[in-house]
Amino acid sequence: MKPARSEKELEKPHSWAQLKNGQWVSESIQLRLDEWSPKLFGYHMLKLGGLSCELTSVDCSIQHQVNLDIQNELHNIVADGYDLPFLEKSFDAVIMAHQLDYCNDPHRMLREVDRVMIDDGYLIVTGFNPISITGLSSLMPWRKNNLPWSGRMFTPNRIKDWLGLLNYQVIHQDSYAVFPFQTYPPMWTALENSFSNWIQIFGSLYFIVARKRTYPLKPIRPHWQLKRKLSPVSVNYNSHTKNKS
Repeated sequence: MKPARSEKELEKPHSWAQLKNGQWVSESIQLRLDEWSPKLFGYHMLKLGGLSCELTSVDCSIQHQVNLDIQNELHNIVADGYDLPFLEKSFDAVIMAHQLDYCNDPHRMLREVDRVMIDDGYLIVTGFNPISITGLSSLMPWRKNNLPWSGRMFTPNRIKDWLGLLNYQVIHQDSYAVFPFQTYPPMWTALENSFSNWIQIFGSLYFIVARKRTYPLKPIRPHWQLKRKLSPVSVNYNSHTKNKS
């Protein structure tokens, strides 16, 4: 397993137009975000990175939405994702569209996002799955240095493990696009739907929704137990004494 941290400088996309099939990928994420937007509530939302800035959330009850990026024209705050210019527990929801794919230190970025997230806040993470057609394509020499294949790509299960260490509960996961083509032939669509229970682990894209919890996700059982104190029963002793007399 490759280490989470990398010393290599990664090219980070700031718009879906920079990615091959970027419009199709953004539309697939937007479809899932439209389903979850009405379920998010609170006062402040952070869209981290240019790809997140280009996603809409008009049906969300969170009115104040902050777009943070360095280059994307839709940003309203320019800052580094490793050093967010906000107080602790400032946001009720954070959207991270493919941020971990092009991040040198995903642990550091997740800890910084966790710092500004309120208790029970929502975190939405999307990315490419390395165990997929898209992931395997990154091994080709003529592609590995170009977007989107130049990203690092972590499996959904690994992302879930990182979130678990930060005490986040994954409440929804969707892995999809086993055949990452903009237009699905009917045969491939039927094939993916029929094997959706197990073939989703090979989906090229994942969509994860998690909530920050303030209590342990698994109850900790003590290794010790209180032992009941033993004491003599004086009643039996007294009755035996009386019978003798």
